[in-house]
Amino acid sequence: MRRSSIIVHAGLEPNPTTGAIAPGFEPSTIFRYPEEGYHAAAYGYSRNNNPGRERLERAIAALEGGEQAAAFGSGMAAIQAVIQSLGSGMHVIAPLDVYHGTRTLLNDFRDRWGLELSYVEISVVDEVRKAFKPNTALLWLESPSNPMLNLSDISLIAALAHEKMVTVCVDNTWPSPILQQPLALGADLVMHSTTKYLGGHSDLLGGAIVSKTGTGLFENIRKMQQIAGAVPSPFDCWLLLRSIRTLGIRVKQQVANAKEVVHWLTKQDWVDTVFYPGLPDHPGHSIAKKQMSDFGAMISFTVKLSPEKVLSMVSKSSLISPATSLGGVESTWEHRFSTEGPLSKTPDTLIRLSVGLEDSDDLIEDIQQAYQLAR
Repeated sequence: MRRSSIIVHAGLEPNPTTGAIAPGFEPSTIFRYPEEGYHAAAYGYSRNNNPGRERLERAIAALEGGEQAAAFGSGMAAIQAVIQSLGSGMHVIAPLDVYHGTRTLLNDFRDRWGLELSYVEISVVDEVRKAFKPNTALLWLESPSNPMLNLSDISLIAALAHEKMVTVCVDNTWPSPILQQPLALGADLVMHSTTKYLGGHSDLLGGAIVSKTGTGLFENIRKMQQIAGAVPSPFDCWLLLRSIRTLGIRVKQQVANAKEVVHWLTKQDWVDTVFYPGLPDHPGHSIAKKQMSDFGAMISFTVKLSPEKVLSMVSKSSLISPATSLGGVESTWEHRFSTEGPLSKTPDTLIRLSVGLEDSDDLIEDIQQAYQLAR
């Protein structure tokens, strides 16, 4: 099936008893054992497996073109499962501008787990090549990066990693499976905060790891999922599967809106820099054209105001919600530096904007009036 059909039908099987097209959800935490007793293929305890979670995992795996997926209660729980699946003393390579939550988790496990960490400028291939060590086990990619929208050449970097027998995991939350397919580009694993575009309505928490083959490091990830139990509830699985059905059309409109906003922002004399890979002068523009089907609905931009006035500006919008997270049907923005805290490496005049489904002219007018009130 083509992508649009996969989105609608993945994980959707009519109920064999009733013929119901829309799946139900099973809230039970326990299941009656078959006569021969419990076995691996049977449902026993919802921490290990649940019919609704299995449907969701099949759907997410299909969206990314993977063999298997493991669903988690949040994106951070998914990242933690990857890190915990590594052996003590293993070496991890990550981008210098990696998402601050991922950095916090990596740094914490470095100290507790005895991991080695190398933060490198991933967009510079020679820096990546020099970072490999004999004990390197994982290369973490984020493209586009959060919040600076830097691009990494996934195919090239994955090829380098595989020469060293290193697993490559790509955080594909920002582009979503609609705009980018990391497994097809050579990655071994894909991570999603399903809270974001896959959920799309700011009403559920979730995460997922998708594996190209279902073997290797993913076997440890699955074990961590089932033992630690950081899994989504049956209702969250049902709600997420329901939301995925409209993912394609949502993202398409959000990207169209974002392009209108970007075009307007680049013409404002009070805007310093617009970070968006669709702009021809963006350093990663050619990479984005090669590995993405479109440029996304996330925009970061710096403003020619003091950090205090930038923070005030995001509070004065009437349509765009000053809030964290992203990918929802409603537009949100935030002064990213203050959200990340004092150790943030993000410019202190930067606004991160997640463009939703509102009329793009309304969004533009709201940004303009918020600036006028704050300046």
